[in-house]
Amino acid sequence: MDTTTTAPRAEVLRDRYRSRLPERLQELTGPIEGVVDLPLHIVWSGRTSYSLDRPKSRMTLYRTVLAEGLREDLVTLLHYRLLAEQWPVLRRLISPYIREVWEDAFPELLRTAPADTTAA
Repeated sequence: MDTTTTAPRAEVLRDRYRSRLPERLQELTGPIEGVVDLPLHIVWSGRTSYSLDRPKSRMTLYRTVLAEGLREDLVTLLHYRLLAEQWPVLRRLISPYIREVWEDAFPELLRTAPADTTAA
């Protein structure tokens, strides 16, 4: 296989997630309470409804939308305040490619994350 013309898988994934980003976190104006029903293009099997009032349910919703949602989904289903509040935990549950893209684009998310105490 000719690797000179094929982008590494990691870079393809980063580009995909980067293309979905809003320009500013404040564009994420989704709901902050109630139940959110995800469309089939985001979650095609299993659970499709998530309660924003339950922390585990909200975390699963955000994790799923970050991984599978289009730009339009991100801005209508996620809320910037909830994203920032959950980021310290959420960043450990999502793909490293998603985490890198979001933290590079929005360094303010890093300010909400505690220091990594696992590094020696």
